[in-house]
Amino acid sequence: MEKELIKTERLPVMEAFYTIQGEGFFTGHPAYFIRLGGCDVGCVWCDVKDSWDADAHPKMDVSTIVKEALEYPARKIVLTGGEPLMYNLDELTSALKNEGFQINIETSGAYPLSGKLDWITFSPKKFKAPLTEFYEAAHELKVIIFNKSDFAWAESFAEKMNPDCKLYLQTEWGKQDKMMPQIVEYVKANPKWQISIQTHKFINVP
Repeated sequence: MEKELIKTERLPVMEAFYTIQGEGFFTGHPAYFIRLGGCDVGCVWCDVKDSWDADAHPKMDVSTIVKEALEYPARKIVLTGGEPLMYNLDELTSALKNEGFQINIETSGAYPLSGKLDWITFSPKKFKAPLTEFYEAAHELKVIIFNKSDFAWAESFAEKMNPDCKLYLQTEWGKQDKMMPQIVEYVKANPKWQISIQTHKFINVP
């Protein structure tokens, strides 16, 4: 049964900020992040659990969201959460595209795709199964490595992805010291993978 998107003319915005992308393919690029509130995936190690309750965050009109994004010079948007695809993103992304923005999204893949998206970072989670449409649609697979068993779990997704999808392994920040040496050795032995490092935490930006 297809999951229903939350239909709304206003979106709960936990925070929006201009920073440097710290992870994955666009590491080092300036980008305006829009973090939408609401998530039912429930990752135990989530570092933005305050985003889970959509009702805890102010709902903003699309026009206001776009106006604030235009205050900054870069034209790259990252939609994140929470789980941004809980909402139909057609209206928001159309308005952003009309202003010349490139739109990237970070998603668990637990909800159907919507909106005009230029780059899809698919980061599946064990706590809520993703939809199969992301295997073909994703530009980037980013798997969080929390313990050793997660390598096999990551491979179970890698074998399903489209041939152009970039494959990244990233340690959960609290397990950095323990898991990064294992990730390094794993990538050396399995060179189809790359390492994604949370560089924003090292350079102390949001």
